[in-house]
Amino acid sequence: SESLAAALKAAERGAEATKDMIAAKGRSSRLGERSLGHMDPGAASAVTVIGAIRKSLD
Repeated sequence: SESLAAALKAAERGAEATKDMIAAKGRSSRLGERSLGHMDPGAASAVTVIGAIRKSLD
């Protein structure tokens, strides 16, 4: 439980950090600098998955 809580916090911080990055891969790469300020969809999805796993095991 503690490990999943730590993983979720780390995933949330990482996903939040993607807002300061310019997308270089995937569909968002076509946006170039316009991707700044937006969370990477894959990172957001990972947060959702980790959160759901944690919730189901509590």
